[in-house]
Parts: sequence; C-alpha cells; structure tokens
Amino acid sequence: MPDIPWSTPHRAEPDAEVYVMASRFETATLTGAFRFFLKAPRIIGQIRKAPGAHGAALRARTFRRTFLTLSAWEDRGALYRFAGSEPHRSSARAASAYTKEAAFTFWTVRASELPISWAEAERRLAEEKRNH
Repeated sequence: MPDIPWSTPHRAEPDAEVYVMASRFETATLTGAFRFFLKAPRIIGQIRKAPGAHGAALRARTFRRTFLTLSAWEDRGALYRFAGSEPHRSSARAASAYTKEAAFTFWTVRASELPISWAEAERRLAEEKRNH
C-alpha cells in the first residue's frame, strides 16, 4: 500500500523552531494493519486542517504490519491539542486494541530543515528504543 507523502498545511518562517514527532506502530495482526491503514488518510486530513501543523507524512508497510508517522508542529501544545481532538482521539484508542508495539520520539528543528527524512526519523526512533 502506498505511503502518504509529506504535506505542508501551514508553512512556518524558515528560522522558526518547530516541534517534530516521529512514531512507529506495529500491529499484532494483518487485519489490524489494514484497519490502521484505512484510518490513516482521515487522520492525515485532520492534520492538514489542524492549527499549528507544519507537516505530516506516513510510511505504510502494511504487509509487515508496521507504520511510521512524521509530523511537525508549531509547538508541543499544538501537537497535544491535535492528539486530543476527534477523529484522532477515538482512532488512537481503537488502535490500541490491535497495536503490538508503539514508539514515539520528539525533537525540535528549524523550519528550514523540513521535511525530515525517513532515515532521520528511523534513526531517532532506534535511539529512543536503545535508551529505554
């Protein structure tokens, strides 16, 4: 299944500091992976309308039951407001029933560094896993 490429809903000033989140989800079953993937476009659409969102992308490895997300935000508060709003909130709760493993990492960069590469996101997720 195809990835959802990086999109920039609200451009930040190039020298502004933005809050970046990368996540990795592994589902327990292939059925769970398809459920996750089917909800993803709606959530990406929600990000595109969210105040303070500076970018988002999804790397879907559905048959491996693995998904990576990347997003950039004005600040931590903007990310948390998005995460607590619908449809993300209820989708995240539902996904917990079929998620085997989830990992998250957060950092800041200058807006001029966006979009973040998948290699950088995976490196940071691996580093976070080693540290915990």
